[in-house]
Amino acid sequence: MIARELNEGVMTLRLDRPAKKNALTEAMYDDLSEGLNAAAADAAVRAVTIAAAGDDFCAGNDIADFARGLPRLQAAADIEDLPVFRFLKALTFFEKPLIAAVQGQAVGVGVTMLLHCDLVAAADDARLSLPFLKLGLVPEAGSTLLLPRRIGHQRAFAWMALGETVAAGEALEWGLINRVVARAELEETASGMARRVAALPPNALRRTKGFLRDGEALWQVVRAEGEVFRDLLFSPEAQAAFAAFMNR
Repeated sequence: MIARELNEGVMTLRLDRPAKKNALTEAMYDDLSEGLNAAAADAAVRAVTIAAAGDDFCAGNDIADFARGLPRLQAAADIEDLPVFRFLKALTFFEKPLIAAVQGQAVGVGVTMLLHCDLVAAADDARLSLPFLKLGLVPEAGSTLLLPRRIGHQRAFAWMALGETVAAGEALEWGLINRVVARAELEETASGMARRVAALPPNALRRTKGFLRDGEALWQVVRAEGEVFRDLLFSPEAQAAFAAFMNR
């Protein structure tokens, strides 16, 4: 469900579950982690693009798959042993340029993973939402650190607390994405960005990205969010919210 393609030094990891709006399963998290780690180790890969098949980028976690994994989540001695956190760790420490191409819905982790990307192109129909608080949870992927840095505390809090959907144009204005284009132009726009950075001297690019973000500090936030997320997940509020979601 994650397709890989290498072209002109750019590895494309494509979410390929369009019938489910590319909602992520544990198997998909594992595939994404493996793809990022393989790209990091391969000198032929100079940049990675995360894209998606179909009408939507990513509807967040697949709720049914997520529910099946709850016993493992609760029992895990270390959250780093879980597929989602292996993916988040691979994102956090990925040293090469990371580009995203976003269309349609981007929900939950479909948004927070974009905060780890160096360049983001979006179709003009892109809609971004963060439903964590509505579900009785805290956001993840280091977004409580990265999002206020990007758009300011007021906007970040309002988005998380009020749960409003952010359209592509507003996301561009806030600095969450780099370009908004027509849907038909999205793939080529993201590919063009990726090819341009892939052509740069790789060591200088890696060092520059390293100066721009502190992976170790960010990972501590990702881990802290994850522990609180796990605790809250089994709270009465979250259980009630999930039950309402499943029964709607």
